[in-house]
Amino acid sequence: MSTTRMTWLRPFTTNLFNPLARRFAGRLPGFGIVSYTGRKSGRRYRTPLNVFRRGSHYVFALTYGSEVNWVQNVLAARECDMEVRGRTVHLVEPELIVDPTRHLVPAIVRVVLRLTETNEFLRLRIA
Repeated sequence: MSTTRMTWLRPFTTNLFNPLARRFAGRLPGFGIVSYTGRKSGRRYRTPLNVFRRGSHYVFALTYGSEVNWVQNVLAARECDMEVRGRTVHLVEPELIVDPTRHLVPAIVRVVLRLTETNEFLRLRIA
């Protein structure tokens, strides 16, 4: 799987950006708040993320890689909920995809993902 240069940014994202983003990310285009249950703690978590709709699927670019907790929790549960544009969508059948071409996301996003060497994606189907 890919390694990314973005790991230095994780503490800022987790501790500062995410708490603020939870207030608006579920209503803005290109963002969503993924709700999932921790596989070890059983606790419910809400993580704001960039998300892209592709037909009957939503795609997340895994800028921190596929080993992060939210991805592992969603893969283990095989489902999650997402607040997007003010409504809740249930997502199922998570699929981890490695795509060096980055064609699952819009062209402008590909440029940024190329710079960060991000080529892993999580795709989920709308239930």
